Amino acid sequence: MAHEASAPAAHPASGLDTEFQRGLGLYDSTMLVVGAMIGSGIFIVSANMARGIGSAGWLLAAWVITGVLTVAGALSYGELAAMMPRAGGQYVYLREAYSPLWGFLYGWTLFTVIQTGTQAAVAIAFARYFGVLVPWISEQRYLVPPVHLSRGYAVSLSTTQFVGILSIALLTWTNSRGLRYGKIIQNLFTTAKTAGVVALIAIGLFLGWNADAVAANLGHFWTARGVEPVAPGVVATSAFGLFIALAVAQTGSLFSSDAWNNVTFTAGEVKDPRRNIPLSLALGTSAVIALYLLVNVAYLVTLPLDAIQRAPADRVATAMLERVLPGLSVVAMAVTIMISTFGCNNGLILAGARAYYAMAKDGLFFGAAGRLNDARVPAVGLALQGVWATLLVLPRTYDPATGTYGNVYSNLLDYVISANLVFYVLTILAVFRLRATRPDAERPYRAFGYPLVPALYVIGAATILVVLVVYRPATTWPGFVIMFLGLPVYFFWKGRRTEGPGRG
Repeated sequence: MAHEASAPAAHPASGLDTEFQRGLGLYDSTMLVVGAMIGSGIFIVSANMARGIGSAGWLLAAWVITGVLTVAGALSYGELAAMMPRAGGQYVYLREAYSPLWGFLYGWTLFTVIQTGTQAAVAIAFARYFGVLVPWISEQRYLVPPVHLSRGYAVSLSTTQFVGILSIALLTWTNSRGLRYGKIIQNLFTTAKTAGVVALIAIGLFLGWNADAVAANLGHFWTARGVEPVAPGVVATSAFGLFIALAVAQTGSLFSSDAWNNVTFTAGEVKDPRRNIPLSLALGTSAVIALYLLVNVAYLVTLPLDAIQRAPADRVATAMLERVLPGLSVVAMAVTIMISTFGCNNGLILAGARAYYAMAKDGLFFGAAGRLNDARVPAVGLALQGVWATLLVLPRTYDPATGTYGNVYSNLLDYVISANLVFYVLTILAVFRLRATRPDAERPYRAFGYPLVPALYVIGAATILVVLVVYRPATTWPGFVIMFLGLPVYFFWKGRRTEGPGRG
């Protein structure tokens, strides 16, 4: 009895959700991690990174940095996931480590931009590559021509936008039918796109091996060539310029490796979450980072660096395949990226609604989003997410000088990279904070390499964040503005909240 009296009381956040159907095993959870990470970025971003860094060696080094940070972050999140295996994941960790305000600011930014903006971007990428196979799908073919709202903004509905919206609607509907449907789509498309990435690597390494490219890239492995300034007066031809270029390059590689945290949102539906979520984070991120490094090696043994830097429309994977399989590359990459983006969006849509569910249960989101339908999934949260992602597809930016249109969500995603890094850093700092404030809490898994591995992520991500604030202020400060616009919304929801059963 004395032992029982001295044992710490279980904290509500450490319990298990009972209202969901636990249908995700270790394989399913790992497929969710992998599927949410691999979208279209790995096939494109190396071109821009190579222009800023200027050498084959430092391009690979930039991806190694991304890999180290991503895996370190995932290993650190595992402790929080095992300690608080609740639906909502990262939202819950921030709420418990700091306050409901910080949890809400994350959930607010997730809903307004991070999750929904990414869904809009991925849906448009799917539609663009679908247009390679079906010419009717085009950004120049309009169902509703651009309606200009101001000198720099318009709304439109091209056939590309239309197909992107249809893909969001379809995946939102299938996920509202139950976890089983979302899981089947996720496993099928993630398996298929992983096989596609492996095939791309094999083609580059075994069929595309180009002795001239290998000699050129190895012969100037660390020498900057064809480099572009990453900021006014900052070029990767000096040690300082290289440091800044490597940090700025992370906006491409880290974004391509993002969304691994989505599996934590689904903790209420994972079997044995205290074991399977940490394991899926470690396995999924390690597998994707290994694939990404091998893809870049395949690029470098097939194409000289200047061909990577000047790949048409930055489509490096297509340029690589064109050298090996001329005439087939465009269609092959279109099909690969369609599979990849469709599966990626399924994971984002499935997971995102679980975070809004947790917010709604705390009285910090629309109440209906905190209820499950007959299929035991948060259908209203899925619908709200789908509507907002659809609305983000419609607005366009407009450049009067060139008469060209862009996408508002692209700007929003650029802006929110900095805010997203803030939340990642805060979440991993929560490992240290909770070790101090709740030392007796049950921790079935403790962060690997603590305190060095979590500290490595915090230092690395904070360094990148400082560089972006100083050298990319135009795309950094707006992210903080979007985040803190959630403050009045938080106090609005807090004022409306009534007494009732909470979540701890």
